[in-house]
Amino acid sequence: MTMTLVKPVTPTRTMPGRRGDGRVALAFLAPALVGFGVFYLYPAVRGAWYSVTDWNLLSEPEFVGLDNYAALVRDPLFWNSLKVTAYYVILTIGTQMLLGFGLAALLHRLTRSLLVRSLLVVPWLVPNVTVGLLWMWLLDANLGFFNHLLVSLGLDNQGFLTSPGLAMPSVALINSWSSTGYTALLLYAGMLLVPPQVYEAAAIDGSGEVRTLFRVTLPLMRPILAFVLVVSLIGSFQLFDTVAVTTKGGPVNATRVVYFYIYEQAFTHFKMGYASALALSLVLILGVLTFVQMRLLRASTSDLA
Repeated sequence: MTMTLVKPVTPTRTMPGRRGDGRVALAFLAPALVGFGVFYLYPAVRGAWYSVTDWNLLSEPEFVGLDNYAALVRDPLFWNSLKVTAYYVILTIGTQMLLGFGLAALLHRLTRSLLVRSLLVVPWLVPNVTVGLLWMWLLDANLGFFNHLLVSLGLDNQGFLTSPGLAMPSVALINSWSSTGYTALLLYAGMLLVPPQVYEAAAIDGSGEVRTLFRVTLPLMRPILAFVLVVSLIGSFQLFDTVAVTTKGGPVNATRVVYFYIYEQAFTHFKMGYASALALSLVLILGVLTFVQMRLLRASTSDLA
């Protein structure tokens, strides 16, 4: 009978030099934590408190409970602003994703020039107020370049920013022009993560361009697509400056998005409590939409793993 000697396991000891890593990490994180607390957490808590008060910026806030939220439910302008915002989100995200994916595919297949990538992101770097002023002049019904072009072709002038039916599509196209290049770069970065061997295997199996796109590229880019969609959704709901510069919510509430409506309630009608309730409701709506998107797209998993 043979006996096997088992070597006793000695407990591992923590290296003395690594005991202070937690303090060092906390020291590096402290500026970010302080900034988050001062500029995000504290305003959020104050906003939640103001949402249950009646405050006009001049007198002391008066607690009114859930009256602001009850008024919100009965406010047709708020629901109209949500509908207008949803219409804008559909237009701008659809346009940005289609054009951005097309540009990303061209970059991936034809050229990977740094100059081309830099030029794509230039419109995104321009402030939105400047973009709004530029396109307001270009789309002007009387002096705008595009209306001069239409007249030269024998067509009638169009009130791109003054017609209820054209105002919101025009605003959506303005912001799509500004952000499509940035979206294309994000999608292009996602395409670079796909190993070339996968495309070679698909080509050997006889997969065409369209089939490779839907069976290989898009599934492997799912985390990037989820990130782009979530960021685009949140950014689209925050539309304000372009509307404030070009249409000011008109004509006939056609472009009065929810951010602009909150601004009007707070700084035009001095209903800061009601505006805070609107803002907090928007945060909850965005949180639910983001959660649904992340779950449906399974953003936490990747087929590349």
